[in-house]
Amino acid sequence: MASVTDLKNRVRDLLPGLVGDLEALIRIQSVSADPARREEVEASARKTAQLLADEGVAAEIVRAYDGAPPAVIGERTGPEGAPVVLLYAHHDVQPENDPADWDSPPFEPAIRGERLYGRGAADDKAGIAVHVGALRALGDDLPVTVRFFIEGEEEVSSETLPDLLRQYPDRLAADVIVIADAGNWDIGVPALTTSLRGLVRVDVEVRTLTHAVHSGMWGGLVPDAIMALTRLLSTLWTEDGSPAVEGLASAPAAGVDYPEERLRAESGAAPGTAWIGRGSAADRLWARPAITVTGLDAPRVAGASNTLVPVARARVTVRLAPGDTSANGVTRLLEHLEKHVPWGAQLTTTVVDTGEPTVLPSAGPTYDAARAALAEAWDGAAPVDKGAGGSIPFIAEFQQAFPGASILVTGVQDPDSRAHGPNEGLHLTVFERAVLAEALLLRRLGDAMIICP
Repeated sequence: MASVTDLKNRVRDLLPGLVGDLEALIRIQSVSADPARREEVEASARKTAQLLADEGVAAEIVRAYDGAPPAVIGERTGPEGAPVVLLYAHHDVQPENDPADWDSPPFEPAIRGERLYGRGAADDKAGIAVHVGALRALGDDLPVTVRFFIEGEEEVSSETLPDLLRQYPDRLAADVIVIADAGNWDIGVPALTTSLRGLVRVDVEVRTLTHAVHSGMWGGLVPDAIMALTRLLSTLWTEDGSPAVEGLASAPAAGVDYPEERLRAESGAAPGTAWIGRGSAADRLWARPAITVTGLDAPRVAGASNTLVPVARARVTVRLAPGDTSANGVTRLLEHLEKHVPWGAQLTTTVVDTGEPTVLPSAGPTYDAARAALAEAWDGAAPVDKGAGGSIPFIAEFQQAFPGASILVTGVQDPDSRAHGPNEGLHLTVFERAVLAEALLLRRLGDAMIICP
């Protein structure tokens, strides 16, 4: 068996080829939210299956029903009696939005400095490349049985994932599940994500008129819909910006220091912007609820006429603290909206989607193996147990389907990866270390014959 030094050298030698494979994936515009690019999602699944097959994985494209998004599952068998490790990632990506906001075309991978830029470079086609790289680095010395689940609809709420878990339980069951879809504390400091906030998204419509009317003739008597909607939305927060919706849970304080200068640099806050909420930065980002308006439907300023707008809409997103439930989040939000809708306006609410918050156990032999592997790959830097303000709702589905499995949430992102935004990028040193860490983790799991949490 190769030494750690030999394995590090092997990963370094393999890196150019792995980056090339990742670039090929980035060029495929697998935007699952765009029906016009459905064939691109199919092409992405085929490319993923090919990459796995090239490493000796019996890979297959599956779907929950005819016409459902494609997922790739597969297996490469290790020694008899060895632990089974399920490696997860997703091959679909977020829309690129306005390409003019990018410094290079979003689906043309570009290396500038130490980063590879492109949509999916970090979230989450790099996760696929990490899994492929770990297999490639280990070669014939695979000490565990690895199974794969690379889905194609994570960016649109993983709607059919529960069906796939029910349809293929014997091909997806595992002792350890590695979900490569999160981030690290810093470029030089790895992390394990041990809690994630949940999600509730609700479309809110307010109507005050049956049709638009002249603002001069009726303004001052009849409330317009934008006026009513903004008044309603303003009730969602207290004066300091904390959520004002009663009954939302908060989790215990997170024990990580987040320096002010780092917050400023990483958040993209404009100069002079004050923080909202109460508590430490880590508390507010990971352990407490947050409410955001992520979309508005109203007339554009350019070309707006002097009329009272009859109807206006907003999408309200609530991030739920670990320990809360999506059912409670929906109930509390709708109660608040109904209580505060002004001037007798007609209120219509539509739940778009929900996802459960997650708390993962962080003790036991599997976590010990993961921390040791991360520390080795990051030249002795101890990994941080961190929360995530974002949501990976399907983790709860894995917990329910495989209650005896240990779940590790890892990833290749760093604080400047800009997932979901323009100029999404992957730091290549982090990528190299993530590949090495996964190879070391698989070897440690096999050596220790870790079977249970």
